Amino acid sequence: MTLHETIKNQIKESMRAKDQVRLDTLRGLNALFLNEMLSQKIPTTGEFLPDDKVLALIKRSVNQRKDSIKQFEIGKRPDLADKERAELAILESFLPKMMDKEQIEVIAIKHLEALKKSGPVDAKSIGKLTGLIMKELAGRADGNDVKGVLEGLLTK
Repeated sequence: MTLHETIKNQIKESMRAKDQVRLDTLRGLNALFLNEMLSQKIPTTGEFLPDDKVLALIKRSVNQRKDSIKQFEIGKRPDLADKERAELAILESFLPKMMDKEQIEVIAIKHLEALKKSGPVDAKSIGKLTGLIMKELAGRADGNDVKGVLEGLLTK
């Protein structure tokens, strides 16, 4: 069962449980999925988005929620920030578990050593190396964490 199917099924469960926050969040996600399907010219009946596209849309929604929380806190609107936090928790439940910095460091060291064999490594290499590592980790790590680990390794 794809992630898209799972979310569609959870919409029904949320309706039965009368969980309005979860229902609204999942309906919003489903609308994103349908819009993506329309833009990709995928039939919207009986078809589902592949998991990689679903995860990308969920990550975008997570980032939007995080930004909204910051803005609401700046605007002294804790009621709206709390609503966004509740939605954020629901969205994050669909994302794969993120790697911690120690796990990222093991992979970063492997890539750094390979890069050092081909020549000197400088601060300009961080961007290219971050991209390579992010591609390998396939969304299981935050880009800022990867960059921070690399910068820490280069300053050692």
